[in-house]
Amino acid sequence: MNIDPLLLRVALGQYATGVAIVTTVDADGRPMGLTVNSFASVSLDPPLVLWSLGRGSACVPSFKACSHFVVNVLAADQVELSNRFAAAALDKFAHLQWQPGLGGAPLLPGCCARFECSSEARHAGGDHLIFVGRVERFDREERPPLVFHGGRYCARIELDNPGDSQ
Repeated sequence: MNIDPLLLRVALGQYATGVAIVTTVDADGRPMGLTVNSFASVSLDPPLVLWSLGRGSACVPSFKACSHFVVNVLAADQVELSNRFAAAALDKFAHLQWQPGLGGAPLLPGCCARFECSSEARHAGGDHLIFVGRVERFDREERPPLVFHGGRYCARIELDNPGDSQ
């Protein structure tokens, strides 16, 4: 059976995801990062997470060589930041107040969660590389997350939990 990649992409877009910016530093210590929606938890013991990166990305060499990276989970009011890191801008960090985390990987401000990870493993996954990180430190804030669905950002939807007793 032949799968049409465009139709598959549309169908996969039905799965709502969060949005994150994964950051690291290159061999010269320059910050780099990109927007992803491929972030997932793998294990609590040990604490592992994963994300994937297209093999054609200019960031591949830096992420393959890095000792640490940060998954900065974006809050609902960070659409502009998401768009900045999704674009092929020369200096995505220009005029951005960030702090170095473990291994120098940039911690972005205003996120609803940040996971500082050491590079644990890398796996081939078709046209992507899958990066597994060991969470060494994390923080979180009570902020609504940025959600992506159907190829666009969405408002967060609050649903009553039917298991809650009144």
